[in-house]
Amino acid sequence: MDEHQKELLKHLPKIDEMILRIEKRENLAGFPREIVKEACRSVVERLRGQVLAGRGKGAQLRLPTPEQAADRAAEIVGGYPSYRLRRVINATGVILHTNLGRAPLCREAIERVVDVARGYSNLEYDLEKGERGLRYDHVRGLLCALTGAEDALVVNNNAAAVLLVLNALAEGKEAIVSRGELIEIGGEFRIPDVMEKSGARLQEVGTTNRTRLSDYERAIGPETAIILKVHTSNFRIMGFTEEADLGSLVALGKKHHLPVVDDLGSGCLIELDRYGLEREPTVRDCLAAGADVVTFSGDKLLGGPQAGIILGKREFLERIRRNPLNRALRIDKLTLAALEATMVKYLRPAQALGDMRVLRALTEPVADVKKRAKRLAAMLRRVLPEGADIKLATGVSVAGGGSLPTREIPTILVSLRVTTLSAAALEERLRRRELPVIVRVAADEVLLDVRTLDPEEFAGVRDALRMIMVEGKT
Repeated sequence: MDEHQKELLKHLPKIDEMILRIEKRENLAGFPREIVKEACRSVVERLRGQVLAGRGKGAQLRLPTPEQAADRAAEIVGGYPSYRLRRVINATGVILHTNLGRAPLCREAIERVVDVARGYSNLEYDLEKGERGLRYDHVRGLLCALTGAEDALVVNNNAAAVLLVLNALAEGKEAIVSRGELIEIGGEFRIPDVMEKSGARLQEVGTTNRTRLSDYERAIGPETAIILKVHTSNFRIMGFTEEADLGSLVALGKKHHLPVVDDLGSGCLIELDRYGLEREPTVRDCLAAGADVVTFSGDKLLGGPQAGIILGKREFLERIRRNPLNRALRIDKLTLAALEATMVKYLRPAQALGDMRVLRALTEPVADVKKRAKRLAAMLRRVLPEGADIKLATGVSVAGGGSLPTREIPTILVSLRVTTLSAAALEERLRRRELPVIVRVAADEVLLDVRTLDPEEFAGVRDALRMIMVEGKT
């Protein structure tokens, strides 16, 4: 440490003085002193770090005045009431965008969440019997009716569902799974890691691209507890491949008295190939094929809230329900309210396709997308300067969220160029709005994919661009 650094450290702003300056500001009146103190400490520690990291820079290092330091701390305190989790407009064309919260809820699900949240509810109270009930009963009947399952259980996400099932059915024993199905899901969570934490021992069979039924059968031994099949919902292996189908694995499981668990990942209740998408096994298909337990997500192709849904035969679901981990992984009342409303939608599939945004975005004909794109482009031309270049272009959307990985969905893009801003600068300004608009950038153009835009969001896009142009003139 040089002499200049030592001198700077001696003259770092005093936290008590900063607090006194901030407490005199009317706009920050009422904040607890502890919060103000922590903000001041944060500013001072940051300055200390800059001084210590600035060895050799000598006179280049400058400390803020006490008033400037107090301003920095006041900015931190003043920012606390601003919500960090915010609604955004998704114009990227990624329908189940994990970073943007995946599936938007349908109107009825939102209304149910609000209704349940505003007061007390019968979450674990049986209104008919006047005694304690089970939270799962609110959706169990619906899930079973829609899928043909004997029983149902819901936890907080599909990774939790797989963890709970493995722990309940295979702790301390072997779970057989194909090497080609040892997938990694979002956030670097890998099936082998989930299995290890569950207490089950992984028994790999076959190769990455070819796993035969005989591979599973040779691996079965006295320590085998389950056969696990994992749907590769976030990738596909093409070419020289082979896999044992679910029906064959079910027959093998029955032969050796072993349950077969099918982790579907995304999960789907409708036949997507009817709408030009690739065939995705439905939950009912898997249960009809004889799977003893099926797990899948609630917030992907299902279009509901984040949840891990466990369906299957009653004898296995009861073992899973009694597992102590179940309480740690259970869903709360708000998720349950949203999930129930989502399931009610599926009682009328045609209505679900129109009312649930994920299903609508996946299946909407490109001709209808183009009509909406023309409407958005016309709105933007009315508010943007004459120098703005606004045109329509063809493109592709994707399902995202680890679903339908090989399917590109035709879409229409609204392409923007403005003479006063680069595409990168315009993208940043859209992203930093109070209601952020998240877009694509390619070839120095900002691209708005209309497939993921709801008509009600068009005004938000227009207003954001109009304000950016106005601010650019001042």
